[in-house]
Amino acid sequence: MRVTPRSPTLSDLLGTSAWFPALDGSAQARVLEDLREVEVPQGGALCHRGEAPMHWYGAIEGLLKWSVTSDDGHSVTLGGLSAGSWFGEGTLLRALPRTADIIALRPSRVALLPLETFEWLHATQRSFDHFLLQQINERLHWFLGTFAAHHLMDTDSQVARALAGLFHPFLYPGADTHLQISQEEIANLTGVSRQRCNAALKRLQEGGILQIEYGGISVLDLAALRRYAE
Repeated sequence: MRVTPRSPTLSDLLGTSAWFPALDGSAQARVLEDLREVEVPQGGALCHRGEAPMHWYGAIEGLLKWSVTSDDGHSVTLGGLSAGSWFGEGTLLRALPRTADIIALRPSRVALLPLETFEWLHATQRSFDHFLLQQINERLHWFLGTFAAHHLMDTDSQVARALAGLFHPFLYPGADTHLQISQEEIANLTGVSRQRCNAALKRLQEGGILQIEYGGISVLDLAALRRYAE
């Protein structure tokens, strides 16, 4: 008999987040009181470029992409946002309109922390500031590597990097080695055609790095996947 896995909760997200357990009791209580959850349908936007930032986001379940679309319709994907990730702090700290869209690649559930609560944590909780500094540093390092990958790496390495990014130990804690992700979603995150992405995944499978399965993939050798992406 197949058991349906339990859907993660807001409490699960907070429990695996590096910043929440480090808060003092009063700060944890305020976060729990102020957080709310929204559902974003596949293809729907959590937020749009040009909007005033009002929340800090945490991905409870699903998969989203961070992308920029030009006026003529050309789109560039900056990265994926899997369950366990917190994002949007850069825009809140800059206090400027958003420069990217956050689009759900599949039905997703997202936690919303109001701007006022985020600013209060930033002003009163030293541990929260330490988390933000490390998060921004890790994200910047990853973005720089991805920029270089698109100019210097072959398709196989680009696909490997897109997948490895979903297992970043700090940005996406607690990721399972089985990803419920379609080959079309991987192509979308990588920024290559579906045909090229599928061919790259097959070569990675032949190398014993991953296993393509119905409705997703399983990473068999995460260390090798990360080496392939370097």
